[in-house]
Amino acid sequence: MADTTVRIDGNTLRLPGGVALRFIRTLRLPETGTHPLPPGLGEFPVRRVSDYPDTVPEAWRARGGVMLPVYLREAMWLSFAGTTEPAALQVGVGKVCAVSGRPWSGRLARKPQNYVVLPRQPWLDGINSGKGTVRQFVAVPLGLGATVEGQVTGEEVWGGVQLQSFPLGDRELARWREQERLRAVREVLSVKTGGGFGAALPLAAPPAPGGLPAPGAVPAPAAAPAGRARAAAAMGLGVGGSMRQEVYQDDRPLKHWAKEPAGRVFVHLVTPPEWRRITGEAPPESPVDRAAYTRAGLPWFDYYDEDAQDLAPTDTLGAVRPVGDWLGDDHEPWQDPAPHQVTPLKDAPGKPVEDGDW
Repeated sequence: MADTTVRIDGNTLRLPGGVALRFIRTLRLPETGTHPLPPGLGEFPVRRVSDYPDTVPEAWRARGGVMLPVYLREAMWLSFAGTTEPAALQVGVGKVCAVSGRPWSGRLARKPQNYVVLPRQPWLDGINSGKGTVRQFVAVPLGLGATVEGQVTGEEVWGGVQLQSFPLGDRELARWREQERLRAVREVLSVKTGGGFGAALPLAAPPAPGGLPAPGAVPAPAAAPAGRARAAAAMGLGVGGSMRQEVYQDDRPLKHWAKEPAGRVFVHLVTPPEWRRITGEAPPESPVDRAAYTRAGLPWFDYYDEDAQDLAPTDTLGAVRPVGDWLGDDHEPWQDPAPHQVTPLKDAPGKPVEDGDW
């Protein structure tokens, strides 16, 4: 029987089939204009819900999964670096597909495509909302209507992030592994005969821009204050500024993928005060000042894959409005990066995470 276990390795979520995923803190973009990819500012800490049965809300225990702390209006992106084999990954924001805008589904679909293909898709910074662009993931509380979930469905019930992975079918996976074995042999022979330099590299996503290496062992949960679990301030994802990023179209037939998911996980978003109350840990420091980061000359990124085709956005996600329409204008000054700060990329084991009812 195939392993359907989801685990945390440091702050990396590992789903069955070789999928590796990290949540990266980043700069929040202005809600006007289109921008390069913002840099990573470190990983969000990730903890299993089941490790805190006395302090997490009852609804969270029922849904299982993991949690991470995020500030109001803080931005994030998802890094898939370290994924070892081909996988189709569904990403939901409040159980709305971040790629197609359709309701969450237990099956893969092509018209419209409701998943990203790993490791070709190295990261995802937001919802697929325009030709060659995405709108940045930004954390907002439920109840205002500002989340993608609220705007698309008219209600805010779930919040958080949902992830579900599908490997290649057995026959296609065996074929892919044999192709990789032969490719590695050819590259080794090429080096031995003077036809090239360096060892064969595994097929994997490029390193996340500005991201930090995943830590090793997951630390033991800190002792949280004893007390009855209570309702927590629920958070979801809305959208912020636009950036240049393609969501790649799958070039495999849909039948090549497994019909059932190999693993899934619900990711709860926790406010920093609730994180401290639930886990007993200090949350990360507040997000860095954007203008100061740019003035320091730190890099931004443009990523382009000339062999991949961008996936057209859907009308549903294209119509999602930014969180500023609910929370008011952003008065933090913005300073555009200088041209030399934009870097072109590419072509230019812990306990299992418990699943629940969601």
